[in-house]
Amino acid sequence: MKTPEEIVAEMMQQDAFSKWLGIELIHISRGYCVLQLSVNSEMLNGFEILHGGISYSLSDSALAFAANSYGNKCVSIETSISHLKPVPPKEILKAVANELHRGKSLAVYEVSIFNARDEKISLFKGTVHISKEIW
Repeated sequence: MKTPEEIVAEMMQQDAFSKWLGIELIHISRGYCVLQLSVNSEMLNGFEILHGGISYSLSDSALAFAANSYGNKCVSIETSISHLKPVPPKEILKAVANELHRGKSLAVYEVSIFNARDEKISLFKGTVHISKEIW
């Protein structure tokens, strides 16, 4: 069986979008993931704050890595996000994915994103389908 680190490395090789965003893996273990992202000017919306799609995408990647860390391939089936604080340019963000429940075929995760001052800027919840296919 592959380690969580090996699984995420394999996922990242095929994940052009996460690489394009500049997502950095800080920590991975079964059901838990920490990612980091540096906000650049191309990630800003018309209000000159972080576009909500970027925080959503960072959360979605953290969910994917945490859920797949056990070795079974997982895909999201439902997700939602609440944006709590605006994010200015040049911010460093940390996404923390925690497993809330894992059953035979479904798992539920919560992803919190924090700014450099450790303030929560968004809260994401996601449900994944756990397949029988192995990494």
